Amino acid sequence: MIALKRLASSAPDFAARLAALLSFESAQDPAVDAAVAAILDDVKQRGDAALLDYTKRFDRVAVAAANQLEIPRDELQRALNGLPATQRAALETAAARVRGYHERQLAQSWSYTDEDGTRLGQQVTPLARVGIYVPGGKAAYPSSVLMNALPAKVAGVDEIIMVVPTPGGERNALVLAAAALAGVDRVFTVGGAQAVAALAYGTATIPAVDKIVGPGNAYVAAAKRRVFGMVGIDMVAGPSEILIIADGRTDPDWIAMDLFSQAEHDELAQAILLAPDAAYLDRVAASIERQLADMPRQAVIRASLENRGAMILVRDLDEACAIANRIAPEHLELSVADAEAWLPKIRNAGAIFLGSYTSEALGDYCAGPNHVLPTSRTARFSSPLGVYDFQKRSSVIGVSAAGAKRLGAIASELARGEGLTAHARSAEYRMR
Repeated sequence: MIALKRLASSAPDFAARLAALLSFESAQDPAVDAAVAAILDDVKQRGDAALLDYTKRFDRVAVAAANQLEIPRDELQRALNGLPATQRAALETAAARVRGYHERQLAQSWSYTDEDGTRLGQQVTPLARVGIYVPGGKAAYPSSVLMNALPAKVAGVDEIIMVVPTPGGERNALVLAAAALAGVDRVFTVGGAQAVAALAYGTATIPAVDKIVGPGNAYVAAAKRRVFGMVGIDMVAGPSEILIIADGRTDPDWIAMDLFSQAEHDELAQAILLAPDAAYLDRVAASIERQLADMPRQAVIRASLENRGAMILVRDLDEACAIANRIAPEHLELSVADAEAWLPKIRNAGAIFLGSYTSEALGDYCAGPNHVLPTSRTARFSSPLGVYDFQKRSSVIGVSAAGAKRLGAIASELARGEGLTAHARSAEYRMR
């Protein structure tokens, strides 16, 4: 039997039990952080030579020169051309949907002129160069290539550099095909903290970028933390999460499998079900027990559900939405009748899936919205990866002669109030 936690919102200790369920120790492992610090410094100092050493040591790939770490563009295209027809069609359809969704996010520059002829506005420009980290080897995710590269491409980024480890020299054809399809400019077979260092500092072979995005292991996450400020990063993501609000009408097998879909990622992933019907929770629990035996990753799923999973009996759907906002999940399924009516009640969620037919798995691959989402309750203040993450905004100010007199008087008064005489005089000179 799976020891899945059962909570009830009406219980006196519910708040404490929910807080314990949501607690997650995200502090960096000191040993990992120390190792990463040393790797970053080494790559910063020795560049390509350090990359070659670490690639040989960690990925068991030995090459004579750093330029051999780059995968030629024609190999990417060959990987795409060599896919089975059905696999290529699926990848192309997913890419088209992701691109189409993100094209609607593209921000444009704007300006207006006020009554004295002063022009004010905002200029929107793309980043010049971004780096995309993609897991490699057995953990190969072509969907991550699409989700990270296509928004950058839509934003108009000049150059996209992808790094992907190839343990034992293993190159995943789907990952390379996705890179070709998404328009990635250059791909290098390096991974780990050393790849993040190369993207942040630049080497003779790998150019420095302005922002680094993409998922990775604890070493990659620690490296992204450390280089933030020198370059931008998307986020430091925690384990995957799914929260399902169900009214009891969805097939319990569907709900159980949706919980599995995130639990199978990692023993630390979190899967939670909220429902106002205790009998329905029992039916889902029975389905979980029955279906788990057929899952290839059943050990991971079991550990995830027992360590961090839960079923929560709520008074009604209104309370379920309130609890969901407190949890602020990465993925939220509203598996209820008339899901649209409940949407306005949701404030905190990375992605919201409406209705019983909208499985979270579709969002991971081909629905269109980005699957790079805020985790660990950061949906309270952050958003999915999007085109806006690859665009910068600059304020534009063009003051007319009349505006200089009117605004100068205001600026002078405030500057002198702050004791900043040069500020005041700079504005006053233009008032004459």
